[in-house]
Amino acid sequence: MRKQQLWKPLAASIALALSASAYAKVSPEEAAKLGNELTCMGGVAAGNEAGTIPPFSGKWLGTPPGIDYEPNVGQHPIDPYPNDKPKFQITGSNWEEYQDKLTPGQIALFKRFPDTFRIPVYEGRRDFRYPDEICEIAKKNAVEAELIDGGMGFTGYMGPIPFPIPSGDNQAMQVLANHNYPYRAYTERMEQRDLADVNASGDITWGRTHNAALNVITLPDQIGKPVGDIMAYSDTGTLLPTRDKGKRTVSIEPMNFAEGQRLAWTYNPGTRRVRQLPEYGFDTPAAGTSGKMTIDQDRLMNGSPERYDWELKGKREVYIPANAYRVHEEDVSYDELLTPNHANPDFMRYELRRVWVLEGTLKDTHRHKYGKRVIYLDEDTWHGVISDYYDTRGELVNHAFLNYYYAYDMKAWQAGSSFYHDLTTGGYIGYNLFQDLDKGPILNAGGLEPEHFTPAALRRRAH
Repeated sequence: MRKQQLWKPLAASIALALSASAYAKVSPEEAAKLGNELTCMGGVAAGNEAGTIPPFSGKWLGTPPGIDYEPNVGQHPIDPYPNDKPKFQITGSNWEEYQDKLTPGQIALFKRFPDTFRIPVYEGRRDFRYPDEICEIAKKNAVEAELIDGGMGFTGYMGPIPFPIPSGDNQAMQVLANHNYPYRAYTERMEQRDLADVNASGDITWGRTHNAALNVITLPDQIGKPVGDIMAYSDTGTLLPTRDKGKRTVSIEPMNFAEGQRLAWTYNPGTRRVRQLPEYGFDTPAAGTSGKMTIDQDRLMNGSPERYDWELKGKREVYIPANAYRVHEEDVSYDELLTPNHANPDFMRYELRRVWVLEGTLKDTHRHKYGKRVIYLDEDTWHGVISDYYDTRGELVNHAFLNYYYAYDMKAWQAGSSFYHDLTTGGYIGYNLFQDLDKGPILNAGGLEPEHFTPAALRRRAH
């Protein structure tokens, strides 16, 4: 499957606006800090002066000692810290004491739901590390990777993030590239995953899909090779709601959005036809969310960055979801988890972490539901964990957070369940839920090839 057969060029106006200049690279002396005063992904290895953020230990690679876990079969995560209890709780009555370490969206939830919304704060734990091979390639990327085409693409090597030490011009786009192209599972399948649209009264409308993803940049035989044309393939089929059952979409994600765009084809059981979607992503409503979530809010931000001007606001300490095992364990029922107004805080774990703050402002020449989005990225992983979204009038309208956990299957962090709060209506979306299902994500089991994600393959499966 060749790039020129699948990808259409972006609009000429976009191409003209992009710069061909390259950005990044650090000196070998700077890169030598990785694995020393910096973690191998660029986080500060030391704790903070107050002792409320611990130093990085990295003592565990893969499954910790004493945990009975079978990888690659979809077993629910197992908490390596089962005896940890909250050190304290941030509530509707004391949040002002901690507001310098909260996001505007968190504060909005405290103000709207002062009697029920809580942030349970646990001892910080920084015990998991990435494989040595991935760390070595990250160091190589630090001295060789560059942004190209105005930040719409980059050079470097596949596997880890491209910019463990953001530097020089356009650091905002380097940070966004780290978020969009992390070290992650090379295959991921979910036989079922649930989506709950919880309205302000607590009533739930359900969605359910099955999913498969092939991440080219982390395929074992591609690790360490120069970045290619394609980042990933995905296949999503609808099981609920019943009216949409049988719909199925395959998509292809490019590495460089200046050279290619995200392509998608969908099968509609009503017409029994496969057609290419004219556009897939941005603020197109995600299926089953009643317009409360856009496609590019999956993982808080995904796809082409072209519609926003991005600015790096620096680094700060924030209470964020971390080591989120409890919320994903198999004994968690949806009835307990999906309480009115917001998910049940009893299942959440927050820690004080250092985060990068990345702000995207909608360009005057583009449209989107959100006029501004602010993403908070964990310094240890570069994953976006919290995002606050503003409408085109500048009003804060949505707060989302994503519960990551270290997946023993792949020796890296996996995006778990996320929650998107409509601050206007009081409802929320529970996304990527699997707590009440027999299996969770099946990671790195293999068995997927690019041929699975073609329009022809979609047509064969649909019929």
